[in-house]
Amino acid sequence: MTDRWLVAWGLGSVAFGGASLLVPLYIVLLGASPVQLGVLAATAAIVGAPGAIAFGRLANRVDSRRPLVLVTLIGVSASLVVIPLLSSITAVIVANAVLWLFVSSVGPVLTMLVVDDAPESRWSERIGLVNKYQGYGWAGGLVLGTVWPFVGSRLLAADAVTRTLFWVLAACAGVSAVLAARTLPRPAPSDHVTDDRAVRRIGRLLTSSGRGIKGATFVFAPNRLYWTTRGIDPRRLATRFDPALTTYFVAGLFFFTGSAAFWAPLPLFLTDVGFDSGQVFGLYLASSLGSAVCYEGAGSLSARYDLRHLQGGVLAARAVLFPSIVAITGLGVSVAFGTAGLALALVGVTWAGIAVVGTAIVTRLAPPSVRGEMLGGYVALGAVGGGLGGVLGGWVATLGYLAAFVVAGGLVSIGALLVLSLEAISPSDPVGSPSASRATESVESDAAPPDTTR
Repeated sequence: MTDRWLVAWGLGSVAFGGASLLVPLYIVLLGASPVQLGVLAATAAIVGAPGAIAFGRLANRVDSRRPLVLVTLIGVSASLVVIPLLSSITAVIVANAVLWLFVSSVGPVLTMLVVDDAPESRWSERIGLVNKYQGYGWAGGLVLGTVWPFVGSRLLAADAVTRTLFWVLAACAGVSAVLAARTLPRPAPSDHVTDDRAVRRIGRLLTSSGRGIKGATFVFAPNRLYWTTRGIDPRRLATRFDPALTTYFVAGLFFFTGSAAFWAPLPLFLTDVGFDSGQVFGLYLASSLGSAVCYEGAGSLSARYDLRHLQGGVLAARAVLFPSIVAITGLGVSVAFGTAGLALALVGVTWAGIAVVGTAIVTRLAPPSVRGEMLGGYVALGAVGGGLGGVLGGWVATLGYLAAFVVAGGLVSIGALLVLSLEAISPSDPVGSPSASRATESVESDAAPPDTTR
């Protein structure tokens, strides 16, 4: 794997990261209602699963997988060129769904490419390195969105600043496609990884190597969903749910849905209280950084303390932070920006706890014979919550932002209470024990479309 190839993929990820917030801000400029913003978030979540699965299966049937990656990068570039030319909110929602269909589809194919021409002993290194550059690129897209209004306003007319940023991101994706065409790995068809044991190994590597800026921002990971749900038999899985595991999955549906209900109308709320697009990008970056820097610490805490209390605590904190954003933004724009940044960074910190501790809980509760399938089901649950929460948050926000954020916090609180009610994950079997450490190698779930269920 050459540096040129990693740079190419990181450049494409700049487009993904920037677009994750730029499109919501664009439909806000067009006059979108909270309901339309919720639909935008929900459709982005919904298209991810079938896109990843369809392209993953297609990649298993073709001799060369490289063209599939190039098609998706070109598709992302074309979508970003077209969206700022649209003035219909409905048309933008449809175009955004197409955009995230491309983004979601590329993950499984890329993973196949980077492991196909490498011995299994190097898979972890390769997947981790690609995730690292992808994370840097994703964060770079958020940084670009933060500084662009200041730079663009000095060079362009006010109404052209946002549209031009779309084209800058489109250029990043286009250049990425050109560089990728020259540098992507070229494994022979005979080297393709297809057997079930290898697939399960890849799924474990993906879930243990994706903690970073991108994982904190793009919560629903279609790549992870594809690999962790391959081979799931729903009928067999349904028979293995005991009361404790069922309770935790119900809790997960509540806190995933509540989180999505918060993030869906948030761009419109932040714009309405007076923040410009650069400040909104900066606030989202603060949340993403809050998650990224705390994953390791969350893992250390989960090895020492009762998982129920850890996750119940971070969920309770998140439930309080959601509606507090309304009070914070009433302090005046100059004071509120820094305070809101701190609050959203803390929201990001809570996501690190949910992601790490949550998957450890599933690992603890799931029967060993179906542990991988249960983790895949948990990832899929996050996608379902992302879709439901996006629509719910947008609809309730029509009654008022405080109402939407209170509902979001309330759903997360219900999830916290259900988690605390569990007795099967008491600290009698510490996560730090050798058996638990082996189990938690295969966990992490950060699920939903751009910035919707963190």
